[in-house]
Amino acid sequence: MITGELKNRIDSLWEIFWTGGLTNPLDVIEQMTYLMFIHDLDVSDNTHAKESAMLGLPYESVFAKEVKIGERTIDGTQLKWSVFRDYPADRMYSVVQEMVFPFIKNLHANKDSAFSKYMDDAIFKLPTPLMLSKVVDAMDDLYIQMAKLNDSDARGDVYEYLLSKLATAGVNGQFRTPRHIIKMMVELMDPKADDVICDPSCGTAGFLVESGEYLWTNKKDEIFYDKQKKDHFMNHMFHGFDMDRTMLRIGAMNMMNHRVESPFIEYRDSLSDQNPDKDKYSLILANPPFKGSLDADIVSADLLKVCNTKKTELLFLALFVRMLKVGGRCACIVPDGVLFGSSKAHKDIRKELIENQRLEAVISMPSGVFKPYAGVSTGILIFTKTNYGGTDSVWFYDMQADGFSLDDKRSPVTENDIPDIIERFRKRDAEVDRKRTDKSFMVSKQEIVDNSYDLSINKYKEVEYVAVEYPPTSEIMANIREIEMEIGKEMDELENLLKL
Repeated sequence: MITGELKNRIDSLWEIFWTGGLTNPLDVIEQMTYLMFIHDLDVSDNTHAKESAMLGLPYESVFAKEVKIGERTIDGTQLKWSVFRDYPADRMYSVVQEMVFPFIKNLHANKDSAFSKYMDDAIFKLPTPLMLSKVVDAMDDLYIQMAKLNDSDARGDVYEYLLSKLATAGVNGQFRTPRHIIKMMVELMDPKADDVICDPSCGTAGFLVESGEYLWTNKKDEIFYDKQKKDHFMNHMFHGFDMDRTMLRIGAMNMMNHRVESPFIEYRDSLSDQNPDKDKYSLILANPPFKGSLDADIVSADLLKVCNTKKTELLFLALFVRMLKVGGRCACIVPDGVLFGSSKAHKDIRKELIENQRLEAVISMPSGVFKPYAGVSTGILIFTKTNYGGTDSVWFYDMQADGFSLDDKRSPVTENDIPDIIERFRKRDAEVDRKRTDKSFMVSKQEIVDNSYDLSINKYKEVEYVAVEYPPTSEIMANIREIEMEIGKEMDELENLLKL
């Protein structure tokens, strides 16, 4: 989580943009994103070179060759952040504006790639050399502070804090899913080397990035020593859609910085006929927007057949079922209302998951997980597409702590159910005999059907009441009288002292 010191650094950086004349918050975020990418490109290039050397694999730095910028041919090394940051302000400005920016815009050879597509309209907007010099110095300080936190997702937390400065952030749903929740969901799904992974509302590509990191950490040898699997990882595994070009640009840069050369990240309204994908993906990880209702005229007709509603959270569930291939798995975050809503549409989508697919787990999360941006209670649904059913029983878990306080501060705490959730989910067969008073337990399909497909954990969880024995009323009254007499005695003593 972001610290007070880090917030102060970001606020100072924001003030440099503001006083320099760049006052549109979205412009500030975009320009900071470009500069962060330029910085991270230097760092990740060095990291990949070291990793390749350790593994005995060939690696050619993106800065290794002479680079052609317009009519000029220049030494690629001077495009590195660690080099131009030491230049005088005027020279730094010239290098960044005339060389570095065109370089990153044309960094990818494939002009149809997500990176090239969304960088094509990127514009360098810092107006003066002095402002760029101040920003570069401030960003160096920011990265030093992030390094002290020893948090692999500090950059994501920085971006989350930046978005909180946008008045429209909450309306647009552009706050991130907390990284530890994303990581938990990825670990629960255990991505495979041959998976085709999609997030139909990808934002900054958090689920895709974490899936790539999980595969790199756990299945490195299987993927990167196999030419075919490595090509699949680099060019065919990751797919993401969003309707915000800024998010797509950041998502593409984020993926490229995490070893994925050509993610398929596209501008697309996933719920509309713009999205033809059907029976395509083996794994979907998502936190779709819960923005309430939308115009039913733009929604794909086949989704309305499954679930006739204007509620986006219900339509996205129908979409996930359609997009998955048979045998494909999904883990998605839904608002609590999806689990127990009484409307026909709510019941229809739950019935679809239970009767026609295989619903495996419902993880209830506390309402503070998305604070300070939203206080809604949410849950995670995990299911496999079968098209013929297969739900025998559903595993429920009542998450009560996620390692952070559940108030707006979200300070680290020792209580954390996430490791227990992951371990128990992987050994669900051993959960059959768990009591309904425990945090996790199994519920039979028939019991869920008998409860109108209600998936709220409170419908099935049993609360154990412990009887408390109190002393007789006469004893309580005697104690009160005794206390009263003691108070009277002390009041008399105080009164005598005041007379002296």
